Amino acid sequence: MDAVDLARIQFASTSIYHFLFVPVTIGLSFLVAILHTRWYRSAEPAHRRLTRFFGTLLLINVAVGVVTGLVQEFQFGMNWSAYSRFVGDVFGAPLAMEGLAAFFLESTFLGLWIFGWNVLPARIHLLTIWLVFIGATLSGAFIMAANSWMQHPVGYTTNSRTGRPQLDSIGELFTNEVFLWGYLHVVLASVLTGAMVMLAVSAWQLRRGNLLFKTSTLLAIVVLVPVSALTLMVGSHLGVEETKYQPMKIAAAEGQWTTCQPCSFSLFQIGGGNNDHTPTQIFQVPHLLSILGTGSWNGQVDGLDELQSQDVQKYGPGNYVPDVFVQYWSMRVMAYLGSLVSLFSLWGAWLAYRRKLERSRFFLAVATWAVVTPFIMNTAGWLLTENGRQPWLVQGLMKTADGISPSVSTAEVAVSLGVFLAVYVLLAAVAVFLMMRYGRRGLELEEPEEPEGPAPVEPRTPALTY
Repeated sequence: MDAVDLARIQFASTSIYHFLFVPVTIGLSFLVAILHTRWYRSAEPAHRRLTRFFGTLLLINVAVGVVTGLVQEFQFGMNWSAYSRFVGDVFGAPLAMEGLAAFFLESTFLGLWIFGWNVLPARIHLLTIWLVFIGATLSGAFIMAANSWMQHPVGYTTNSRTGRPQLDSIGELFTNEVFLWGYLHVVLASVLTGAMVMLAVSAWQLRRGNLLFKTSTLLAIVVLVPVSALTLMVGSHLGVEETKYQPMKIAAAEGQWTTCQPCSFSLFQIGGGNNDHTPTQIFQVPHLLSILGTGSWNGQVDGLDELQSQDVQKYGPGNYVPDVFVQYWSMRVMAYLGSLVSLFSLWGAWLAYRRKLERSRFFLAVATWAVVTPFIMNTAGWLLTENGRQPWLVQGLMKTADGISPSVSTAEVAVSLGVFLAVYVLLAAVAVFLMMRYGRRGLELEEPEEPEGPAPVEPRTPALTY
């Protein structure tokens, strides 16, 4: 491996690890805000205790997530200085907005929510947790806008003096079709992840007879049923949008080497990797690939061989086909697990309707372990998105091999990669330990109930005088 390969592995590992925490922050902040709203309206002590319980899990996740996100910023200057210089005039605006507006909003109001119990007025305190959710989703919006520009550059012109792109229209950046559908997909996947985390913790507690967690279990299921279905539908439409601008990515995700019309979707295949153009297709669904790729019953999907020839004519000699094995299975892992989560949520809804939810030991056991599925789905989704863009860093403008820092050696990247992996393993152990330890505590260890707002001042008995 050379410096480019190692730098890619390093950025991929830190990005994937960081994105384990981002969806939990967005999704769990939304669910905690709902719990807080229910407590504000009902004044039931159980809702308050649940709000604080899951709020603490949110804080642990945010603390570790912030640390892992900072490492990515250093890598832009350390390993990818040529890339940073090339896209700086475009990325400056959305990344500045993310740091100065969204992250500031999220962190400020998270602090107010933490220390506002029994201090802030009830309505203001409730508003702070909703602003935390808004700040987290806005932060994701600015990051996704920058990433979507890499997938489909819009709203820019090339500076004739520097040869670099510069942003001319911030409106086009935020109305990029890839951004709109990709961001919606990320938000839905984040809410799904938060709901699965809440469901897993609640199911574990219900199995041990803590019936106070029935409320959070029902909330998680109510959110999961529509969100899991919407995630699949939006993800399907995102594939149609990406077919317009990144047909190579979609063709690789289907292992489609030859152009077809109409196209069948293979549920499973043997072979079909980078050097095998004739895989053995198993369980094909007629017309489904045409629907997923073009949105029409008989739509045409261009094959990898034809797209490779087109790119060679347009950009010059080179291999423009991404890793087909990674693309093919990343898409299926994401889609298949998403379908299972949707069916699983319907199972839970049926049990809740039959009033058997808290007594179904099998469902509660499955729910506890099913928490890993959204994290696998999210990782597969990012592998599909980022690997499918290769060999481009910015689609059609800059190749990955041209973005590496010229002064960084292979040995330096290898050493920093080893250090980062060691630190991240330690952080992972700490995060899992804290989340599991606190998640198993239960509500019986929460502090005694206190009224919201300033503590009342007890009247003082005047001293007797003689």
